[in-house]
Amino acid sequence: MDNVANSSIYITAYFFESMNIFHLMVPGIEILIIAVTIYYLLSFFWNTRAMDLVFGLLAFLLIYTFSRWFYLPVIQKLMLYFINVAVIALLIIFQPELRLALSRLSVKGKKYREMTEFDKFLDAVSQSIYRMAERRIGALILLENQDSLDEFANKAVILNAQFSPELLESIFITTTPLHDGAVIIRGTTILSAATILPLADDSTQLSKSMGTRHRAGLGISQLTDALIIVISEETGKVSIARDGIMTRGVKIDRFKGIIRSVFTPPKSHIESRFDIIGQIKKWNQ
Repeated sequence: MDNVANSSIYITAYFFESMNIFHLMVPGIEILIIAVTIYYLLSFFWNTRAMDLVFGLLAFLLIYTFSRWFYLPVIQKLMLYFINVAVIALLIIFQPELRLALSRLSVKGKKYREMTEFDKFLDAVSQSIYRMAERRIGALILLENQDSLDEFANKAVILNAQFSPELLESIFITTTPLHDGAVIIRGTTILSAATILPLADDSTQLSKSMGTRHRAGLGISQLTDALIIVISEETGKVSIARDGIMTRGVKIDRFKGIIRSVFTPPKSHIESRFDIIGQIKKWNQ
């Protein structure tokens, strides 16, 4: 009995000792998690339009902290009210970025999966876009989603050509007659070129350096669910517009992540996601 009692006491003491060690480690683990989270958030929003809002939010949090330290009750209450509203506002404002961040979690795990037609198309589009950006060739490209863009394509120059980087880049060379306007891509097909698009009525989110291409891209994003790519010939920056929101200065890795988050094709064929009607026609033949 004494041995059993001693063993129980020893196990209990060991358990509490382990718990004490764990409690001592908790602050360090929390600091590490917070530091990593802040680092990835800042790296995600860096050099984007959203970064200005992030700095604004950090400034308000700093004011709130000072109001607590110096016992300023009125300012503290105002900051609390602001934070309550800001949380909801940020979820709305950063909806595309948040969706992209969540999609990146799944994209990371597909690093070594088999190359599909979608991957090849995405790589070709990305390389073509950023080659034009380096050469400061202005471009306006629409990737059709669920909403049909036939209304705009029918008034343009119909191509119905298989996508290739060489064809896309040659269209936007300033010496060609098709460069002035937008290109519509449906699936892996360049549907039309020299497409005229409606301009955005409210362009307050656009900077002064953004011209007609950006206004047209923003305008069509307010009317359809297409993903719009704009290359500035003045700055060489790539912008993406969707759902009436334009994000400027998108880097190539983030560009690919956005495309993946919007278009999630099956592993075998891109057409079944991009061109459902075309697939149904094939099945009926």
